[in-house]
Amino acid sequence: MTRLFPVPHSRLSPLALLVACLFLLPDAARSQSPAPYRDLRLPVAERVRDLLSRMTPEEKFWQLFMIPGSLDNPAHDYSHGVFGLQIVPVDSAGGARAHAERINAIQRWFVERTRLGIPIIPFDEALHGLGRPDATVFPQAIALAATWDTALMVRVSGAIAREAGSRGIRDVLSPVINIAGDVRWGRVEETYGEDPYLASAMARAFVGPLERAGIVTTPKHFIANLGEGGRDSYPIETSERQLRELFFPPFESALGAGARSVMTAYNSVDGQPATQNGRLLNGILKSEWGFTGFVISDAAATGGATVLHMTEPNTPAAAQHAWEAGLDVVFQSSWEQHRPYWEAVRRGQVADSVIDAAVSRVLRAKFQLGLFEHPYADPDSAAWWNGNAAHRALALEAARASIVLLKNAGAVLPLGRPASIAVIGGDAALARLGGYSGPGISPVSILAGIRARAGAATVRYAPGPGRVTRETEVIPSAQLALRGEYFDNIAFAGTPRFTRVDSTINFGWTLSSPGRGLARDWYSVRWSGRLTIPVGPARRIGIEGSDGYRLIVDGVTAIDAWSKQTARRRLTETALQPGRSYDIRLEFHETTGNAHLRLVWETPDDWQATIDSAVGVARRSDVAIVVAGVEEGEFRDRAFLGLPGHQEQLIRAVAATGKPVVVVLVGGSAITMPWLDDVAAVLDAWYPGEQGGTAVTDVLFGDVNPAGRLPITFPVAEGQLPLRYNHKPTGRGDDYLDLTGQPLFPFGFGLSYTSFEYSDLVIEGRQVRCRVRNAGSRAGDEVVQLYVRDDLASVARPVMELKGFRRVHLLPGEATGVVFTLGNEELRMLDRNFHWIVEPGSFTVMVGSSSRDIRLRGTLTVGAPPP
Repeated sequence: MTRLFPVPHSRLSPLALLVACLFLLPDAARSQSPAPYRDLRLPVAERVRDLLSRMTPEEKFWQLFMIPGSLDNPAHDYSHGVFGLQIVPVDSAGGARAHAERINAIQRWFVERTRLGIPIIPFDEALHGLGRPDATVFPQAIALAATWDTALMVRVSGAIAREAGSRGIRDVLSPVINIAGDVRWGRVEETYGEDPYLASAMARAFVGPLERAGIVTTPKHFIANLGEGGRDSYPIETSERQLRELFFPPFESALGAGARSVMTAYNSVDGQPATQNGRLLNGILKSEWGFTGFVISDAAATGGATVLHMTEPNTPAAAQHAWEAGLDVVFQSSWEQHRPYWEAVRRGQVADSVIDAAVSRVLRAKFQLGLFEHPYADPDSAAWWNGNAAHRALALEAARASIVLLKNAGAVLPLGRPASIAVIGGDAALARLGGYSGPGISPVSILAGIRARAGAATVRYAPGPGRVTRETEVIPSAQLALRGEYFDNIAFAGTPRFTRVDSTINFGWTLSSPGRGLARDWYSVRWSGRLTIPVGPARRIGIEGSDGYRLIVDGVTAIDAWSKQTARRRLTETALQPGRSYDIRLEFHETTGNAHLRLVWETPDDWQATIDSAVGVARRSDVAIVVAGVEEGEFRDRAFLGLPGHQEQLIRAVAATGKPVVVVLVGGSAITMPWLDDVAAVLDAWYPGEQGGTAVTDVLFGDVNPAGRLPITFPVAEGQLPLRYNHKPTGRGDDYLDLTGQPLFPFGFGLSYTSFEYSDLVIEGRQVRCRVRNAGSRAGDEVVQLYVRDDLASVARPVMELKGFRRVHLLPGEATGVVFTLGNEELRMLDRNFHWIVEPGSFTVMVGSSSRDIRLRGTLTVGAPPP
């Protein structure tokens, strides 16, 4: 049996050997007259044609449908097959071996029990490690980008391939290669940053090892997925030039590295939902770029044309136009959701040629992956590779390489040998791993790392106020008895469309209405009942959410926000007494949709006491390490980039003690720092993976010299956004009346415990050479960055663009030569007619330590091409 992820032969179980022997049998031994599609000797195209000719419409449809699922529910009919399933372990205690066995059992059912025996493609998430128990969690994607080390990324990707592939997973819905052009976006953590050159390099490094290991990669989201205001999946209104110069390059790079799948985005692009955008899918992706793999939708995105974008009357129509536009596989969240998509096929809304073309792409991939010959994983391999000691060591190495030193006043870091250390902040005791992550294998927190390394030093811990301040909470059902009357108008006119008992008021009616018979943007609701205040402090109650409400308590209007204007929190003027019950009536109306409504009361939260406690701990210690984090994630975009809760007050209060303060940031995007001048040092740890606590500690104590560099720009304030280093020249200037246009920390920035000198710039033809020397007393890594500016072009070009980088390790006093070659890919531009060309003329070449810290500068001249 071909082994993609071998283990030593002595580790094979008898069952695994038996499976191997069965697969060494010729086809004839398993079937008297094997169909041509089962003949490994035939070309893939011929096998696809033969299998396609044997398939019924139902069998074809199910090859275009993917969901999370299993065979556990007997009501779910998989007799016609399915493209693939996201199969979760039944019991995480069984680890990777049990997961592989479960995937094998489900795969065996499809191979042996369906008419044609078409294997499924088990798929999963693997953004920075397989998102399942017993798998190694590496630093988050943005942290991997912060290493500026593609060789390291190749090794991380290879480890992910071994852990995922050994379980039988053959498609990972990764990487995210959207350009993070606005750091308010909640999914910046999943990306490789703001620069198309860096993102492209990281995409190549991630995709290549997985695809070579026989695992399909699915770069996403095609295209953009980040709209105005830094909001997730907002509509994209962009120019052809911006698409091709900024957004397309990472996808072209991923496809060039072998990616066999692409995921579409939720948003619309120039008025058309990305899932059914024929210009993007059939036009650019498949025709212009020659992509021969398959295109999948994001989860439940195909129906978005109906309920979000309002461009389709129903889901079958949306499915028809998506397939016609070039979508191949519909990704939904449950088996039941297949029905409207099957209806589009069953009723003949989609041409047979369109369905056959999509099915052919899926079958081609299944044949290329060898699934018909080798559909099963080896549980022994899964147990061997998942959480392998070498992989966990690699996670530590990657975490160390990703940490960015942002400030180090007075060389307070490394710490040396303090007698006592205050560790402050809730994130110190946690080991947050970031979005799309598995639980990790015994994740190491920063507090645990410091305690393990501190030796004889006293380590004192104070949690502080945390990231979230609980000022209010939804009134629980135990205190409420409410009857809701729902009207199909905004004036409570006539008879309610329906009535029901609502245990709490905590609603978000965004994509749908409150219930059948109501429009999602035209209704009113009246809740009536009793509220009991429990024993304890008196409480003010209130409403959070879209206004258009009135709250009446014991017949008196306590809150009146009936006029529709905004969303906010309003509390009653008078607190309600504990132990008493009150008649309450809440009236609400909605006229435009996207309603949110919560009935809340005040919650005691003595955050000041937690700060006071932390200050006390700091005063008794030689140094204070404050670990602070952010809240973010998918559909969790941030309007404000400051530290949430009362963490900024915490930092300032601790700094006021006069003790040296080191702030360690945990998060996946930029953070504003009005407290920066109050502290001695700042480290950005990102989400550093399961070994992150050890890695951060190694940097704090100087066992590791930090060398991570920012893959995004940190602004001074949100009003500067979007803020990217590689913008095109302005018509006037960069500054504001009341603020600089420059960043707080620029793209490519990062400090070291040593210093580096640059010299001897030589430009010969397309080659750029320089010399870099470690001028300090510590060994360390420098990330040498090369930027280019086209001095005179026929269209406006960026003020500077990253076109090369090298991470080099140097001992004290050691020097090395660094060489870059600027090919056509690095110097090309889109001319006025949207043709990629290299225009003759001069280019300014800039070499330095960040996009703002340029150490060497010269000119490269490109001559006219020969006639």
